[in-house]
Amino acid sequence: MKRVLLIVGILALAACADEPGSEKWCAAKKEQPKTEWTAGDLATYTKNCLIEGTAVGSKEWCENLSDTPKGEWTAEDTATYAKHCVL
Repeated sequence: MKRVLLIVGILALAACADEPGSEKWCAAKKEQPKTEWTAGDLATYTKNCLIEGTAVGSKEWCENLSDTPKGEWTAEDTATYAKHCVL
């Protein structure tokens, strides 16, 4: 029973974490010391946070993705679009 509660707790915390590349994630990373960043953090920040409107879930990001043919979307694009742009 303790194991189940632990797993549920971990999943709940993971669900609350900001999605990498989202506006909230970018803001949090901006405040975090760069020495604590991973190489993946740097790549995600560079791709999604440096240019205005490229953060995942931003109005511009949603518009750009909606202009992209659906056949070119990845499964991750579809899920992220549904999460940030439809709801």
